[in-house]
Amino acid sequence: MPEIVGIKVKKTGKFFIYSPNGIKFNKGDKVVIETDRGLELGEIIIPNREADQSQIEEELKPVVRKATEEDIKTKEELKALEDEAYEFCKERIKAREMDMKLIKVDFTLDKSKAIFYFTADGRVDFRKLVRDLAHRFRLRIEMRQIGVRDEAKMVGGLGICGRELCCTTFLHNFYPVSIKQAKNQHLILNPGKISGVCGRLMCCINFEDDDYLYELEEKQSTLYTKEQLKEFEQESKKLLEQESNNDEQ
Repeated sequence: MPEIVGIKVKKTGKFFIYSPNGIKFNKGDKVVIETDRGLELGEIIIPNREADQSQIEEELKPVVRKATEEDIKTKEELKALEDEAYEFCKERIKAREMDMKLIKVDFTLDKSKAIFYFTADGRVDFRKLVRDLAHRFRLRIEMRQIGVRDEAKMVGGLGICGRELCCTTFLHNFYPVSIKQAKNQHLILNPGKISGVCGRLMCCINFEDDDYLYELEEKQSTLYTKEQLKEFEQESKKLLEQESNNDEQ
């Protein structure tokens, strides 16, 4: 059976399965991996273990190496560069009067590419903006449009429950949430009460939906109509009268 490790690149992102490449890892170790975005620094959350081949859907990428002190130092230095790129990009967006909102900037570990995440109501022609950014930072620029739920996941915040957002703590993937689920739980259909900070229906509505749908079945409860209850009442009265007559005899 192939050996695998689980690696998380971002605090709020999902984890990925890689081949340890013959290296023994412990939980919490920092590693350098190749992703679809380029070289990135990740953290081991699942140490070396064997996996069933049938559970692996595609060929495993190998871990490039265990992170060195230089890699970790580079990652820290990138934060300042990302902040600089964020401010510069916001300035250019305003100067060019573009209808878009910049959310976050990420640089790859080898500084070969910068990814600018943004939201917009529609399609945006950002070709001139990309030229501004490429001229300033001398690397490959990628503009990635995201939705409002991904924005909340990246930015973070507190929900109406007072706790940190589910999507920034433990929720790795987004799942569809419908108004029907809110109705199943007898929630007040007030947008301010059932919407998250992203403006969409709260993800936590999904968590308890199955309990409401199958609660009666699991408890093996029986429901009676008013007519049935009246029949039971009449039958009970008849039985009581019969018992009373038997006692008198």
